[in-house]
Amino acid sequence: MLMRNQGPFYVYILASARNGTLYVGVTNDISRRGFEHRTGAGAVFTRRYAVHRLVWMEPYERIVDAIAREKQIKGWNRAWKLRLIEKDNSQWRDLYEDIAGKD
Repeated sequence: MLMRNQGPFYVYILASARNGTLYVGVTNDISRRGFEHRTGAGAVFTRRYAVHRLVWMEPYERIVDAIAREKQIKGWNRAWKLRLIEKDNSQWRDLYEDIAGKD
């Protein structure tokens, strides 16, 4: 099976609310994955805790780089994740509306 290894791939963080529950994931289609999370077709965790606000994302050309970054962020403490989000999105704006249908 031949796998597509060219991006874009995205590492992303979802939140239930400002300073709420966080979820870190990786995808090759950010608009589709965002839709899945919003409609309950995403991860069980995001469905259970209503985590569907896209508050941070970072693109990568190679899947191996995206997965490495996802693992790195998942290993961080909460304060580091909050700082990462607030560096580029201090208002915790839902970025999904900006990217829906554009991937």
